[in-house]
Formats: sequence, C-alpha cells, structure tokens
Amino acid sequence: MTSVADPGIARPIDVGRGEVAPPDGASSRSPVGAFAIVPLAGLPVVAVVIGALVAAIATNRLWALEFFHVAGGGLWTGIDLFVGLAIGPILGRMSIPARIEFSTRFMPKMLLIMPTLVAVTLAAGWQLARKLGNLSAGYPQHGWIIASFIVVGAMAIIALGLLEPANVAVLFELRKPQPNGELIGKLMKRFVYTAGITGLMQVATLVIMTRLASA
Repeated sequence: MTSVADPGIARPIDVGRGEVAPPDGASSRSPVGAFAIVPLAGLPVVAVVIGALVAAIATNRLWALEFFHVAGGGLWTGIDLFVGLAIGPILGRMSIPARIEFSTRFMPKMLLIMPTLVAVTLAAGWQLARKLGNLSAGYPQHGWIIASFIVVGAMAIIALGLLEPANVAVLFELRKPQPNGELIGKLMKRFVYTAGITGLMQVATLVIMTRLASA
C-alpha cells in the first residue's frame, strides 16, 4: 500500500488493482461518486442545438445547413484530434488519482458533446447533399461523395460503437465506492485512441470536401 497526498488527508491506494481506498475513519464512499453521469445543465444546450438543426432541415435553407455541417464537422475533427493527440499522451503520464479526478470532470461533458456533434454533422450533411443534388448518380463528383459516405460512416460507427461505450463504462466505474484506477486507465486509453483514429479519418473527409469544393 502506498499513499497519495490529498488536501489535508492521505488516501491509500491499492497498487495491485489501482483502487482508491478511503482514509481511516472516513466513509467507504469515494468522494468522486457523487458526480452526475449526464450533466443536466448541458441538456438545454443540446436541446437548443438539436432544435435549431431540425428547423434548418425543415426549412431547407442552404446557409443554415452549411453552417451546421461545417461547424459540426470542424468541432468534431478538432475535438477528436485534441483528445487523441494531446490529452491522450498527457493522461498516460498521470497518476491514478489524477486520472480519476480528470475523468470525473471531462467524461460527462463528452457524453453530451460528441453524440450531438455527430448527429448535427451527419444530418446537416445529408440534407445539404440532397438539396444540392450531390446524391444523384449523374453528379460529376459522385465518386467522391460515395467516398465521403464510407469514411463518415466508419467514423460514426467508431464514435458510437467504441468511443461512447468506453465513455459510459468509465463513468459507471467512477460511480463505484472504490473505482478501479487501472480499469479506468484502460478505458480512457480506448477512448482517446478511438478519438484520435476518428480525428485522423476526419482529415480524409477534409481532403474530400476541399476536393469537392474546388471541382
């Protein structure tokens, strides 16, 4: 057993499993266990964004569709690259208690941000392609459109099938009385690696989109 300094107390850590144990005489409940898995304060923001997206699709206005597609795609790309290439290496060098503290603040927000960006980008992009006639087989750059669908579809599968489940698993592990730091570290690695992969795939979509725009 080793100990990690906490403000005013020493909290033992079971090095074997990476579990954070409570200090002597304290409750067995981990101090990080009270956080909200879904940050309720962010739900109204998500509702406003989705509502505006629905309005843009319903009115079929070109500027609104382009805004949601470009802004959503840009944020999706930037966040994925930042998480995978910047946060990932930093997280790997952090101590187990530091990983837990970081995860309780970071992962709940990502649970709202990433699905929203994926939905906004894909829905607006599909409607934009319909409005511009890019889905037609007669469109001169139809092959590039198909390539973008393949890349974006793969990114969506990775984001919703691997990244988000890892996010949710981390959050539920953190809610346990004694979170397993090693398991959290493994799940966080999966999260940042998949974010980095989708970020690099986003670069491919940027190549395709700029190719279409310059055609």
